[in-house]
Amino acid sequence: MQTGPAPATPSILCLEGVFDGMAAAHVEEVLLGATAGERVLVDLTQVREFHDFGVAVLARALGRCRADVRIRGLPLAQLRVLRAFGVDAGPVARAVLPEGI
Repeated sequence: MQTGPAPATPSILCLEGVFDGMAAAHVEEVLLGATAGERVLVDLTQVREFHDFGVAVLARALGRCRADVRIRGLPLAQLRVLRAFGVDAGPVARAVLPEGI
């Protein structure tokens, strides 16, 4: 038996190609527009190249965002950059959602 409302399906933001400043600015806009507690999945599994500036913008966005954000597909090197910017990378590293999402 389930009590309370069913968990909301997360909004999914899929990116591909190069994650540069422009791509990161788009992600930042989406994240800052999300409401507190909203679930957002940022899927970076199809990104083939990460620019440091883009990762820095992502770190800033994650620090300012009030939504429940999960990131999939972030390489370890970029994960370390997030940590260097003070982003709690624990949830990023553990972000595992069903494959259909």
